[in-house]
Amino acid sequence: MSVPPDIVPDSEHRGVIAHLPQRARDLIQLARFDRPIGLWLLYWPGAWAIALSGNAIARWDLLLWFLLGATAMRGAGCVFNDIVDRDLDRKVARTRERPVASGRVSLALAWAWLIALCLIGLVVLVQLNPTAVLIALASLAPVAAYPFMKRITWWPQAWLGIVFSWACLVGWPAASGRIEPAMAWLYAGSICWVIGYDTIYALQDMEDDALAGVKSSARALGEKARTGIAFFYAAALLLWGVAIWRVRPEALALVALLPVACHLLWQVAGLKREDAKDALMRFRSNRFAGLLMFLACLVVGSAA
Repeated sequence: MSVPPDIVPDSEHRGVIAHLPQRARDLIQLARFDRPIGLWLLYWPGAWAIALSGNAIARWDLLLWFLLGATAMRGAGCVFNDIVDRDLDRKVARTRERPVASGRVSLALAWAWLIALCLIGLVVLVQLNPTAVLIALASLAPVAAYPFMKRITWWPQAWLGIVFSWACLVGWPAASGRIEPAMAWLYAGSICWVIGYDTIYALQDMEDDALAGVKSSARALGEKARTGIAFFYAAALLLWGVAIWRVRPEALALVALLPVACHLLWQVAGLKREDAKDALMRFRSNRFAGLLMFLACLVVGSAA
């Protein structure tokens, strides 16, 4: 089975990447630098925490450090995931041409690339205060466990939510020096958001996942996928609302959530469960959802 080009664009033959040496192209693709959607999804929760804590302007430097950290650690996570999943990836049409699964990149080189990316993450880590550093280091265990979750549970998307939302727990104390209840509510809402959008993403691979024995929330929900996604998005909005209320207990503050609520409603209302191209498009639109949520946090945090 060939990889449908309209589902996974072959970036190897596009733009600047097309002019790079083959080895450089392979390493870029291994870290998914050619597909930045993942780094934005990893970055936004940390940016929300910095903004909602009221420190986005005073600690603008943290927003940049978190962006660098998200880029490096998302890349490292992708490399580790591909090392662990190389056998499963060969069984799925969308992933069988990944650099490690296809054999273009050796395991030794993949591990070396992983270490290099982690060293960049270490540079970002030393910019944080001790509390934020300890919380960031605590993420290593769930990050390392994530690639195995699709073999263990029907809800690996929930574990991804725990991992991809962790920056909420780091960003708040990094910016304010404090641990506050609003941080936990923001984190919980982000987990629900991740489960929703990653279920949309998993709709692309339902048939191949079934053949390969890979578990996912999309397969678990089946025909009720749209309802399940709507539930998690609604839960995310509710929990984000509580976080905002803890910072600024005024009904007007909750209005800041309306733009992101409308966007998530658009995702669910028009979702075509069996259309992989539509699922990918709606999944990718969550970088915009993350931006809308950041603006909401910025407005509320700056006015608190």
